[in-house]
Amino acid sequence: MSTNYKQKFEEAIQVTSFEKLSKDKQDFIKTISFRYNFSFQEIKKAIEYSIDLSMWNETSLENWWSQKNFSKTLQKKNIFKLLDDFILSLRKEPKQYLIENTSKPVKQKGKKISIEKSDKKIYGMCPVASDKTVCCNLRNIDVVENCAFGCSYCTIQSFYKQSYIFDETFTEKLKAIPLDKNRRYHYCTGQSSDSLVWGNKNGVMDALINFAKENPNVILELKTKSKNVGHLLKNEIPNNIICSWSLNTNTIVTNEEHFTAKLSERLEAARKVADKGIKVSFHFHPIVYYKGWEDEYKELVETVIKSFQAKEIAFVSLGTLTFIKPVIKKIRDTGISSKILQMEFASDPHGKLTYPDSIKNSLFNKMLSYLEEWRKEVFFYLCMEKREVWEQTIGNPYGTNEEFEKAILQACFDKI
Repeated sequence: MSTNYKQKFEEAIQVTSFEKLSKDKQDFIKTISFRYNFSFQEIKKAIEYSIDLSMWNETSLENWWSQKNFSKTLQKKNIFKLLDDFILSLRKEPKQYLIENTSKPVKQKGKKISIEKSDKKIYGMCPVASDKTVCCNLRNIDVVENCAFGCSYCTIQSFYKQSYIFDETFTEKLKAIPLDKNRRYHYCTGQSSDSLVWGNKNGVMDALINFAKENPNVILELKTKSKNVGHLLKNEIPNNIICSWSLNTNTIVTNEEHFTAKLSERLEAARKVADKGIKVSFHFHPIVYYKGWEDEYKELVETVIKSFQAKEIAFVSLGTLTFIKPVIKKIRDTGISSKILQMEFASDPHGKLTYPDSIKNSLFNKMLSYLEEWRKEVFFYLCMEKREVWEQTIGNPYGTNEEFEKAILQACFDKI
C-alpha cells in the first residue's frame, strides 16, 4: 500500500460522503481504489454510485462488481465505462416504487423551536426569478425558517440549520414591506417553510391575515402540504388570501413526502377552505417520472376535478424535479431510502439539474390532457420552465415576465 496514495485517498474522501457509507462499503471502495489507483474524481464517483444504489434499493456496488469478475489487468477506464452505463440505464428507466418494502425516515425529536430577533429581511423576489425562464415574478415572505416536513427533494433543508426559527419582530417587518398602493403584487409564504403547518404559533397567521386586510392590492398565497386549516376556518379571512396545496400521487406522498398530510387529508382540508369561500389553488409539483405515473396522476386529477368546481380555483401550476448541487449532496447524506435521484439529469438555464425536455414534455402534456376540463376557466402555468418547454406543452409563452405577472394577477383578482 503506497504511503503517497494512502494520503491521496484520505484527502479525497474528506470532501465526499464517504463517512455515510457502512463499514463494509467503505472497505470495498478503499480496496478497489487502491487496486486500480483511482483518481480523486473516480473515488468521488464510486462513493456517489455506492450511496445512490443503496438509496434506490438496487443491487449494491459490491454485488455488481463481483458479478462482472473484473481482472486486475482490465483498464479502469473500461470499468468505469461499464459502471457509468449501468447507472445511466437505471436513471433512464422509469423508477419503480414498491410501497410495501419502503423504509421511512424517523422524524427527529426534540428539534428546537426558537424566537429570535434579527436584521434579516423577511421578503424578496422568488430566488429563481430571471429572464432565463418564463417567470411570474412571485415575491416571498419568510414566516419561519425551516420546515417541519421531510420531503426528500426539498431545497429548504440545504439553506437552514436544524432548529425552527420564528422572527421576534415578524409583525413589524410585515407592516414595513414597501408596497405601492397603485400596483398589484403576488406574495407567497411557502418558500422558507410550509405556510400552514405552524398554525398561529407566535401570532404569525393573525399577522398575515391583517397584512392581507390592510393591502387589498396584494394576493397573499399560503402554500402548504398540511391539513392544518383550523385557524383559517375560525376567523374572517379577506378574499385576497389564496390557499394553495402541493399535490402528488399516493405513491410519491408515501415514498418521498415524509411527515406531510396524506393526499386525502390535503384535499379534505382544501375542501373545507373552499366551503368557507376562500379561493384555492393547486400545484402539481413535482410531477415525478416513475413506473405507472400516467395512471396514478390521471386518478389524482380526476379526484381533484370531482371534488372542486373550476370557479373555486384561482390557478393551477405544473412543475417537475429541479435540484441545485448542494441539495443532491444533502439528499445523499441523509442516507434514507429514496428513489428521487434515480432520474436522468439535464441542466436547466440556471445550471440546476432537472429532467431532459423530452420527459418534461411528456409529463406536462399528459397532465394538461387530464386537466382539459378546467383549461378554459382556470389559469394554468408552468413553474421554472424555459420558453421551449412552454411552446411544446402549455402553449406560447408570454413576451416578458412582466406580462406573465400581470396575467396571473388579473386572473386571481377576477376570481376573488
